[in-house]
Parts: sequence; structure tokens; C-alpha cells
Amino acid sequence: MSGAVVEKSAGESARVSGDARIAVEAGRRRTFAVISHPDAGKSTLTEALALYAEVIDEAGAVHGKSGRRGVTSDWMEMERKRGISVTSAVLQFAYRDCVINLLDTPGHGDFSEDTYRVLAAVDAAVMLLDAAKGLEPQTLKLFDVCRTRGIPVLTFVNKWDRPGREALELLDEVEQTIGLRPMPVTWPVGVAGELRGLVEVATGEFRRYSRTAGGATRATTELVPAEVIAAEEPQYWAAAQDELALLEEIGAGFDEKDFLTGTATPVLFGAALNGVGVARLLDALVELAPAPEARDDAEGNPRPLEASTSGLVFKVQAGMDRAHRDRMAFVRICSGRFERGMVLTHAATGRPFATKYAQAVFGQQRTTVEEAFPGDIVGLVNAGALRPGDTLYSTEPVQFPAIPSFAPEHFAVVRGADAGTYKQFRRGIEQLDSEGVIQVLSSDLRGDQAPVLAAVGPLQFEVVTARLESEFRAPVTLETLSYSVTRRTDAAGAELLKGQSEVEVLTRRADGAVLALFSNKWRLETIRRKFDGLVLDALPAGSSER
Repeated sequence: MSGAVVEKSAGESARVSGDARIAVEAGRRRTFAVISHPDAGKSTLTEALALYAEVIDEAGAVHGKSGRRGVTSDWMEMERKRGISVTSAVLQFAYRDCVINLLDTPGHGDFSEDTYRVLAAVDAAVMLLDAAKGLEPQTLKLFDVCRTRGIPVLTFVNKWDRPGREALELLDEVEQTIGLRPMPVTWPVGVAGELRGLVEVATGEFRRYSRTAGGATRATTELVPAEVIAAEEPQYWAAAQDELALLEEIGAGFDEKDFLTGTATPVLFGAALNGVGVARLLDALVELAPAPEARDDAEGNPRPLEASTSGLVFKVQAGMDRAHRDRMAFVRICSGRFERGMVLTHAATGRPFATKYAQAVFGQQRTTVEEAFPGDIVGLVNAGALRPGDTLYSTEPVQFPAIPSFAPEHFAVVRGADAGTYKQFRRGIEQLDSEGVIQVLSSDLRGDQAPVLAAVGPLQFEVVTARLESEFRAPVTLETLSYSVTRRTDAAGAELLKGQSEVEVLTRRADGAVLALFSNKWRLETIRRKFDGLVLDALPAGSSER
């Protein structure tokens, strides 16, 4: 009896010790995404953050600019050619005493679904604004997602080394447009395009930056006494002091509670390409961004960090490694301690999933990961059974909320251009569908040889055709369809809609949902009035029709 008591006590102590380590390690994690409108400098900032964390020695820039190599986080050939990000990327690295999980997201609106999935996996976001353009439509949409998910947002006003708008004007736009109270952490001395340095709002310290050629290496900073900069730049210094006095008068000081509850945003200024303000942004993320917390499961119950291992699959990507053509599922660890080789349960099927090939990702580079904690992003290789939104767990069952799909607005019939590559064509279509690159719809009328692709934006079709040809050696042809509105219906609705002009009913391959496509909203309303009681439901919240 006494031996059993001793054995139980030892096991209990080990569990408590393990729980304490999980809490400590989770407290060191900072998991965030960078969101912005296209061309705001998102990929450049992502790489600059890695540069100033000293995990790379030299920064590249967006491919296509003379003499520059591609950024670490842009890996797809299409991205390198266009100079834009069309997929999300993960960079994991250490900074100070923290582990940073940085997710670079697509800026282009056509790839909103990928960004939406990424935002399901982070604890904070950096909203990147162009100093000349301010808030743009795609930025607004992404912020709406952050607001819906309760994600705290830091704001970085980029490109202050180029002509742009006034700082106070940009802050006013943020507050008036999206209702976030700006709380400046740093403040520019000098108008946009004539930046002289940055003032730390809390202390009044002024830092001047020495720029390197194209920002390829880390810039140095110099702490300059106030009287010196006041003598050197009297006009700009006086203007900055007046603006700071105004900000203090209106109560724009930092408030942690308002930041974490999503009613205010810390604001920092800089120029990512030249390294201005990047190191300060890194420090702000470590100091201000929240560590992982208990996540709600599908029933709304918080899953404690110390619970047994669980994770959310938020992205599946193939074609990252040209040598192996493997497929990787990106998993946000939500609770417990993950160990490579542990067998998890796939909540959707109840089947076991082995994690022998677990990797930490830094752009295109991979390293084997032996353990991970809440907040970490783990790449599981050869994850053919996993889809975005899936849950994995070890001993205590859990199901995290599914990641809803956007309502597609563009449709095209895809066919293999070569009958001899039909098997490759089918395999490619199924894989791209399971990755969430595109929504694949089918019908008895069209058959498997001519599935319908449904997309949020037309650039998704370009990604599909490029990947089918390069990865599967299956060239295709696309025939655009004239539908723009999608509604979910049922079997009875499908029967009623048969034969109606400017309407087509298809089955979504991924979840079996019956979708009705309409040429436009006026046709939808006509059909709705014609058939009383017809089920025509909008797709889940987060769709582009929201």
C-alpha cells in the first residue's frame, strides 16, 4: 500500500513539474502575424525582423528589383516573379528570452482565405500601414477579422523615409475608420520623406539611424541628446515636441488593458527597407504582445495550457521542397508539451496520426523539432490526411472551432489539356482542394473530368494552373463561368433549382455541402421570391459577402 502511495506521489510531482514547465515555456512564446494591403512592405518587414533578431546576416528584398534576391518568406516561383506573397509563410526564431513564431500573410485580397486561416493561429497581429496610403481596403478587411477573433493589434507605420501623409492625420484615420485608439510608442522627427530619427514617447529619448545600402545589413542607432538634435534640426524637433504635447493632452498614452481588449493599438513608426524602427518593433512585440492563453474549444470551453497536447491545423502546403515534393501541415500547438514521435488522434476521423517527421520552419529552411509548447508552430510532413481546421490531440479529446470558408465569387471549369495526364490532373485537383488553395465543386452534369473551381479572387486560378503544371505535369485549360453569388441549399432545394436559367447547383467536394450558384444578386432574389421556403443560406461569417 505504501509503495503505491509513493508511486502515485512521484507521478503527481512529475505532472506538476511538467505543468509548471509548460506554463513557463508558453510564457516565452510570442506568436503573431503581419497583415497589410499589398505593397505596404509586409515581406520586407518580415525579413527585417529576422535580420534584427540576428538569425540571418543579410536581408534580401522582393524579387524583381534589380540585383536583389528573393525574400526568405517568398518561396513559390509565382511569388518570385510577381514580387508579391500569395501564400503565408512561417519564421520561427529566438529573440531575447522569447521564441518568436512570425507568420507572414498574403497581402493580396484574392488570397484572403489563407490569411484568415493564419489569424486563427496567432495571439497578436502587426498591422502594417504605408505612410503615404494609410488604411486601405484589404487592411480594413483583415482588421475586421482581428476584431472578430479578439486579436490585439500593434500598428507599424512603414516607409517614413519616403514622402507621405502627416503622422497625426494617419492616427486620426485609424481612430475614425476602425475605432482603435492610437497609442504612439515611438514618434517621427521629420515629415515623411525627411525622417531624422525617432523619439521614444515614454522617455523622450531620441535615436538617429545610420542606413545601410538598401537595408541589406543591420543599421546602427545613435542616442542623441535632446539639446543636440534641437540645435541641428530646430524646425523638425520643435514640430515633434508640439505633436507629442498634443498627444499627451488628449490622453494617447499606452494602456495595456485597452490594447489587450482590442480597443487601442500601440503605434510605431519606421522604414522596414532601411531598418529604421525594426528593432524597436521587435522589442515592443516581446514586451507588449500577449503570450498564449487557454483557447476555447468548439463548445466554448477554454482548453487549459497545461492540458494534454492538442493543436489546430491552420494550413496545409505542398511543393515547398522541390527535392521531395512532400506535403506539410502547419499546426499551432494549443496545449500541453508536443514531443516528436508522439501519436496524436485526428479528431475528425478518430484515427491515429504519427508525428515522426516534425519540423520547425524558417521560410524555406527546416530543422527537426524535438519538442514544442503552446504558441509554437510545428510542421508535420507527409500529412495527407489533414486539412485546414482539423484538430489533433493526445489523451484528452478536444475539437477546436472549424475555420470557415469564404463565399467564392469567381468560378471556372477546369479540364486537363492532355488526356495522357488525367491521373496527374485528378491527383493535383484533389491535393489543391485538400490544401484549401481552391474550392473544388462537382456535379453529375459535368462529371469528374470537368470540376468547377470556386475562388475568392481570380489570382487563385493562376496559382492552381501554375502548380498543376509545375508539380503534377498536368497542363489545364480554364473556362470562366458567369456566376458571382453563392448560397448553401439542401437536397430539396437542388431539385427545385434544376433547369433554372442563370443558376447551377453543385456539391462542394470537401464537406458535401450543396451550393447554388447565381449569376448575380438580382437573379438570387428572383429565385427566392419564386420558390417559397427554398433554403438559400449565406456561407459562414468571414465570407467576402459579410
